Amino acid sequence: MPRVKVMGILNVTPDSFFDGGKFLDTDVALERALQMVDEGAEFIDVGGQSTRPGAEIVGAAEEIRRVLPVIEKIAPEIAKRGARISIDTFNEDVAKEALGAGASIINDVSSSLGALAGEKGVGWVAMHMRGTPQTMMELTYYEDVVAETREFLLAKAEEGKQSGAEEIWIDPGIGFAKNTGQNLEILRRIDELTDCGYGVAVGVSRKRFLGEIAREASGESSSVENRLEASLSLAAYLALKGVSMIRVHDVKMTVEAVSLAKPGTLGFR
Repeated sequence: MPRVKVMGILNVTPDSFFDGGKFLDTDVALERALQMVDEGAEFIDVGGQSTRPGAEIVGAAEEIRRVLPVIEKIAPEIAKRGARISIDTFNEDVAKEALGAGASIINDVSSSLGALAGEKGVGWVAMHMRGTPQTMMELTYYEDVVAETREFLLAKAEEGKQSGAEEIWIDPGIGFAKNTGQNLEILRRIDELTDCGYGVAVGVSRKRFLGEIAREASGESSSVENRLEASLSLAAYLALKGVSMIRVHDVKMTVEAVSLAKPGTLGFR
């Protein structure tokens, strides 16, 4: 079983659900990026557009204004440490600017930028989502959420492959146009994605559905600050299930948690 890779989240937005507003200053962003790499992150995912439910869509110019100075600042130092930068965007203009500044992966919630990844020879994460952050939670009807998500992602991955993209991951989009039960169904059946021939990337870090699970278990929903333990538990589970990449806020503790899932550790195979 290959070692799972950890992608550290670096949001340069004022409104992201957990770390919005913390890393707007480029020096602070650099410090955080280097910290995450030192803690074991192989990728730093820079985002200038919040995709939490209900988030306002900003224009490409504003998104570029947010991400470009940060990527330009951190890229040389990240490269020295053997890590890579991904740009978390669904906007082609933003992706192009970010790639020019030093990013080498497009983390694409729209699954629409495979041709650009092929053209530029960079990595591409194709994620499943319906609608926009403002409408996605109204679009949660599925006959079979896993089968439909899988079919969508394989079609997008094939499109990207035909366009020349060689480094492709698929991401089921936990929390994107999916309710708590659907998120859990995907996690239970994640092997239906890991068995399809592409690396699978998953982001569950501190997400809202973890608070919903806490409500069912204890009668009280957990706040975003109190979802660390659940996030770490799921990270270890996903590593055991063969997921290739986990996108997280808490790098050090996630790396420690998934290290238990390495072959031979605790007798796991």
